[in-house]
Amino acid sequence: MNPTAPIHPVHGHVTFLGAGPGDPGLLTLRAVEALATADVLIADPQVLDVVRAHARAHVDMPAQTVTDEASKTADIPVLRDTANLVMTAARGGKRVVRAVLGDPGLDGNAADEMLACANEGITFEVVPGVATAVGVPAYAGVPLRDGKGADVRFLDARTASDTCWSEVGASEVTAVVSTTLDSVVAAAGELVSAGRKPDTPLTVTVAGTTTRQRTWTATLGSLAQVLKAAKVLPSPDGGQPVIAVVGERSAAAQRDRLSWFESKPLFGWNVLVPRTKEQAASLSDQLRSYGAVPSEVPTIAVEPPRTPQQMERAVKGLVTGRYEWIAFTSVNAVKAVREKFEEYGLDARAFAGIKVAAVGEQTAKSLIEFGVKPDLVPSGEQSAAGLLEDWPPYDPVFDPIDRVFLPRADIATETLVAGLIELGWEVDDVTAYRTVRASPPPAETREAIKGGGFDAVLFTSSSTVRNLVGIAGKPHNVTVIACIGPATAKTAEEHGLRVDVLSPEPSVHKLAEALADFGAARRDAALEAGDPVTRPSERRPGSRRRARS
Repeated sequence: MNPTAPIHPVHGHVTFLGAGPGDPGLLTLRAVEALATADVLIADPQVLDVVRAHARAHVDMPAQTVTDEASKTADIPVLRDTANLVMTAARGGKRVVRAVLGDPGLDGNAADEMLACANEGITFEVVPGVATAVGVPAYAGVPLRDGKGADVRFLDARTASDTCWSEVGASEVTAVVSTTLDSVVAAAGELVSAGRKPDTPLTVTVAGTTTRQRTWTATLGSLAQVLKAAKVLPSPDGGQPVIAVVGERSAAAQRDRLSWFESKPLFGWNVLVPRTKEQAASLSDQLRSYGAVPSEVPTIAVEPPRTPQQMERAVKGLVTGRYEWIAFTSVNAVKAVREKFEEYGLDARAFAGIKVAAVGEQTAKSLIEFGVKPDLVPSGEQSAAGLLEDWPPYDPVFDPIDRVFLPRADIATETLVAGLIELGWEVDDVTAYRTVRASPPPAETREAIKGGGFDAVLFTSSSTVRNLVGIAGKPHNVTVIACIGPATAKTAEEHGLRVDVLSPEPSVHKLAEALADFGAARRDAALEAGDPVTRPSERRPGSRRRARS
């Protein structure tokens, strides 16, 4: 080795990542991969929540500051000194993800930061994202081109020159204008002054691709009156960013037929789900597919059984071959058995030779994560009754052992036990965990529950009714109450609640589907009557009907 040779610093790597216009579902697979391996995450404030959900638990997110100029011109300030943050982390050998709103190729700051990396010899890559100017019109139901292939021109009203306005105004191209809600009327005036006809149709979309999205359809000449009628008031911060699409061929006039996103049955509804995030995962995903914003509020907490000896004996019996089957009816049951296994130094191999049954997608998923693939999952309804429909009767010829281990909650019903006994099985019905009332949610959530801030609440059992009322108070009378079955509905009515939706089957997914049907019928009735489509919470006393922002 030559001692006089220059020592080159070891640099890290920078990924310039497009996070899209706001909907977390628009992140690309490559973006998710990059976030999962990042040491440092530096993100535009508008997309921080979108990207950090996919980052490692202890990813470094250095503090960022903003310019006074930015705070005057945008509702969410742009970053200052971002390039220094990126370069400092990269010089230290870190893997850096720099996430920007929309697409990096359309972000001038990102381009400067890429050049800075190139000048220092720092390797970088670009992960494209859905551009805001393209994604927002798509979610607003406004195709930018028709079958004849009209030209499209993109303008940023904050930086467009007089020449740009003149060129777009004098043409018939479809114009996609990035501006703010307070400045969009002025932008329309610029186009009219440059030659566009006042009756040219346009759409204006705020908070695009999020469940706060709202779109207005007007013409260049009528836009001011339309926004005034919608009670869109000037904002002290300069106004929210909007995307306006202008042009005869932009399909603005057909938006009532193409508005797929804002027409979702529960669009923008704040729905209270009285479960933990883990328990409510698939249910919350289903609600989001209907356009809702689910909020998980646990009403029960899980604790070990008061006398653990019964559980200890059952786990030892499982290892020594006492059981033919073990049946898990909840994620908590899987967790309780797994913790007991770990206490004894056991792992998934202890299930060798034992048939495993599971109720519910999340229960089966937690078993697979433990290393156990269920032998039996209900083919129909995911419940104890559904499991019994598929459970084989005991056959002394084919079943060497006639006993089933059933770890469950202390308040579980006897349906499954009785059904298994009727099928000829002996059942060790073991309390694996206790359910107790959870701690009250934050004061803000309690106020939203009692004050009508939630549009709907899903009650999945009588205990969720009693516990929610006990820890947070009774939901406001404008809140839509949805119950999973007659027993739960009766408990809700006993607590003074009006039940609006009853699930046709005892299934949380059927309950969510029934709520969506209710929301769709409510929307259709408003449109048929010529009334504005509003959420239940917007009708509470004292609430102002205003643009969601």
